[in-house]
Amino acid sequence: MIMARKTIEQRLGELEAQRSALKARLSKQERANDTRRKVLLGAFVLHRLESSNDGEFADRLREWLARHLPGFLTRANDKALFSDLIGKRANAAPTSTVAETAL
Repeated sequence: MIMARKTIEQRLGELEAQRSALKARLSKQERANDTRRKVLLGAFVLHRLESSNDGEFADRLREWLARHLPGFLTRANDKALFSDLIGKRANAAPTSTVAETAL
């Protein structure tokens, strides 16, 4: 019984499929690493705020977060998650009127 050899086109197609699968795995791994970095950095910042022996540092960090975090957060529910850090600004979610929504 003689087995037919794969054509060059078939072999290239298989290699391209493997390449695509590997690229997808790499992309997924990079996203997971990025998410893990963000979670760990956030946990570190929160830990420093909660347990810092340097009250001046913690106060400066809180002030910096209160100044910059509201502009970074775009969703009202995200701002609500950080209301303890960004103060009253988190509760001041923009309200739209009928006239504003018509624009």
